[in-house]
Amino acid sequence: MKRISVDIGGTFTDCFVVWDDNYIETKALTTHQNLALGYNEALEKAYKELNIDMEEILSEVDSVRYATTLGTNALIEHKGPRIGMLVTAGFEAMVPLSRARGYGEGMDSLAKQNLPDAQRPEPLVLPQMIEGVRERLDFEGKLVMPLDEEDVRHQIRKLVNKGAQTIVICLVNSVVNPEHEKRVEQILLEEYPTHLLGSIPVILSHRVAGRKGEYVRATSAVIDGYLHSTMYHAMNQLEQNLRAHAYSKPMLVIHNSGGMAQLNSTDALQTIHSGPVSGISAAEHLAKEADLGSVVATDMGGTSYDIGIVVEGGIKHYDFNPVIDRWLVSVPMVHLVTLGAGGGSIASFDHMYNAVAVGPKSAGSDPGPACYDRGGMQPTVTDADLVLGYLDPENYAGGSIPLNPKRSFFAIEENLCDDLDVEPIEAALLIKEKVDSNMANGLNTELRVRGYDPVDFTMLAYGGNGPLHCCGIAENLNINKILATPMSSVFSAVGAGNMHQMHIHESSLFMVLYDSNSRKVFDDYTRFNDIVVDLSERGKTDLLRQGSKPESIKHSLELDMRYGNQLVQTTVVVPEHSLKSAIDVMNILDQFSTDYGKRFGEGSQAPEAGIRINTIRVASYVEHDTVHFKHIKPLPEAERKGPPKPSQMRTCYFVGSNKPVETPMWKKDDIPPGTEIVGPGIVGSDVTTYLIEPGWKYVSSEQGAVWFFRIDAKT
Repeated sequence: MKRISVDIGGTFTDCFVVWDDNYIETKALTTHQNLALGYNEALEKAYKELNIDMEEILSEVDSVRYATTLGTNALIEHKGPRIGMLVTAGFEAMVPLSRARGYGEGMDSLAKQNLPDAQRPEPLVLPQMIEGVRERLDFEGKLVMPLDEEDVRHQIRKLVNKGAQTIVICLVNSVVNPEHEKRVEQILLEEYPTHLLGSIPVILSHRVAGRKGEYVRATSAVIDGYLHSTMYHAMNQLEQNLRAHAYSKPMLVIHNSGGMAQLNSTDALQTIHSGPVSGISAAEHLAKEADLGSVVATDMGGTSYDIGIVVEGGIKHYDFNPVIDRWLVSVPMVHLVTLGAGGGSIASFDHMYNAVAVGPKSAGSDPGPACYDRGGMQPTVTDADLVLGYLDPENYAGGSIPLNPKRSFFAIEENLCDDLDVEPIEAALLIKEKVDSNMANGLNTELRVRGYDPVDFTMLAYGGNGPLHCCGIAENLNINKILATPMSSVFSAVGAGNMHQMHIHESSLFMVLYDSNSRKVFDDYTRFNDIVVDLSERGKTDLLRQGSKPESIKHSLELDMRYGNQLVQTTVVVPEHSLKSAIDVMNILDQFSTDYGKRFGEGSQAPEAGIRINTIRVASYVEHDTVHFKHIKPLPEAERKGPPKPSQMRTCYFVGSNKPVETPMWKKDDIPPGTEIVGPGIVGSDVTTYLIEPGWKYVSSEQGAVWFFRIDAKT
């Protein structure tokens, strides 16, 4: 297998190259002005290690895959076009009102406790840029009021005259009958053909989100339109860069649903959080192959700390109405929690609590932490790690980024020491203690609210800073074992390389499987089967358009079900994709009852309220070759061996003691599998640093994997 996968983060661009049996991991700073520059630098390191040129690599690989946080950053920075929106007349206030929930969505739990002081987010589409058109379809898609085409033309002209750079069309009940939305698009192109208006994006809401719920579908379409140009131009730069270096195949883009597709089959909304989702996908693959049981995936990069859960059996958690930034949307997305705690997170003084605060603001890659010597003046987590002695200033990022410890000391002293009345070392310890505590609290909350005990999980630590902070985080959680994954610094890029091509199509509907009033079981099998076939065909068409072979396409069927009018929905994965008899319906009802009982407790089922389907969802996918993880589990204690002689000793400081500790340091390449090191200690590599804190031990395994065990716990 020959493959390139790239994860473009806020600070670093991670590159993972598979070249037959060679696995190459490299990093470069992200170049936000032109993503191709950072990608080229990372790939250049890989082809130099393989001793071949870029053209040869790109001409022989089976695919190049990209995961990126570019869309997330564009939302946060509010860098987008002026959007014009057409809605059904009478629904002009739908987006501004935001179901009266816009004050609280996307805020942390502490901020939600003070909603009277909450502020709505800056709108992506201004109220004066929303116009209504006269038309109406009912909940079944039947015509109530025909589309007034003259009115449509008038409203389009108004939006264009107001300077609309993107047009979003969201009409009521268009998911069950999209004809009016399609006709509005035709009218827009008739009024303003491309030679007049240019390549203005036109976004139809039913193509972005296939479920009912006018507000969430509208916000989904607005975000997609807001990011469309940014993502198109950035991804186009990357694709043109590939073409210039002899790569002729389509570029593949990772989706936040856990799959991927070609660029021409990707909505901008699907790229949000695609980098962290790639890491969760890799965690699922690793847990299954190495039989790790339940794992919690933790990705600490330069900008953020991302958390995902994979329970035993390879089950991922999905959000079907996730909140992106401050907006509720209607797309199926692998569930993750993002905390503003990365290596570049800025430390500041919290005047209210007279303590250190870390994040959510980040120094990013430009200017970066103060120690990068690129103009950064504020202290970051990386600066604290350098001051505490954990980082090698001469060999950070393989020596490509020399660090200046004096800058770190100066930034910490100038910004924190006077307010805290401490010395720089003590301030740096407070920064480390705070960031580890923040991440542990976020991790604990995520597990506990879902009914899980952290002790039952193996913590996976990856990302450039994951192995550096994992012991401190686990110490706060009473987690006893940590696996710093193979290729840990580029693990999300590894996950991008293991993705399968996939498209998800949904249909919102009102389908009663069991009517409690008449005590009848659903018998309109043709209606159900036709919907499943239609969704499967749409997914198949998407994949065939991208060159997939018909015989390689597979489908997975999911149903969102609920009892009566309950707000809570339970997703049921159905093995049989067609209904032929009442027995098939009863099997679905039994499975729903079982899944509901597992989630909410046996006996909580309420069939007396009736049972209905709200959404039918089909995932169409093609499986690809994957990187395999072998022999990851650690050797038994009796078979482990001691470490070689340290390459050097370094003065370090650890939380709980202000006294310096002479700490041995090794190079990772010098430590063979099966080696056990009792902390404190440091193991350095070109791409990450493994910090063995006091009370922990380090056990090396195959493929570069590393286990950390609490010394006073059973291994």
